[in-house]
Amino acid sequence: MNIRERAFFPALVAAFLLMSLHAGPAGAADQHGRGSMACQPTAKVGEPAPNFTLDAVVGKEFKEISLTDYRGKWVVIFFYPLDFTLVCPTEIKGFNEALKSFEKLNAAVLGASVDSKWAHKAWVERGDLGDLKFPLLSDLKKETARKYGILDENEGVALRGLFIIDDKGVLQYESVNNLSVGRSIEETLRLLEALQTGELCPVNWKPGQKTLGR
Repeated sequence: MNIRERAFFPALVAAFLLMSLHAGPAGAADQHGRGSMACQPTAKVGEPAPNFTLDAVVGKEFKEISLTDYRGKWVVIFFYPLDFTLVCPTEIKGFNEALKSFEKLNAAVLGASVDSKWAHKAWVERGDLGDLKFPLLSDLKKETARKYGILDENEGVALRGLFIIDDKGVLQYESVNNLSVGRSIEETLRLLEALQTGELCPVNWKPGQKTLGR
């Protein structure tokens, strides 16, 4: 190393250390192993629900579905862990049996998991879900589950997240169950009707009862 190189070397080292402080460790990722550019949760009650466009099985056919397709309707979307499991079909069949009650409230029901559209189709065609009348969405890349904050990174599946989105696309309600516990269809309908009153609803309010505003 000549005199000029020896004089330049300390400045080069200092510049490298400064860059390292700003950039963090090479290849750094967050606690879930994702890089800083990964999709982060953005769903927040009272704000526009994150949009999505996903492949889906409707009946026994494939279709691309976006949240914006349902503008003007309320949307109840429930995420479940996996096809061909035990608790999940009980929930799907429960929502299916109550579908007319949701439709009377101007609400569409959507189911979603990280399974492929082909897995959804095979499950439907096997007959486990009966005559399914609402779409099953395929969040294969797991981006939507992450945006809605319900992806279990360790298991690689969606937790049992349930979201109610109003007819203007604003997220009005969210709840998350762990993998082992199914949700209540009756409670989901109660919450939907309560939100649609636009009024103050006291504890244990039920449809037909007075609100605090009336």
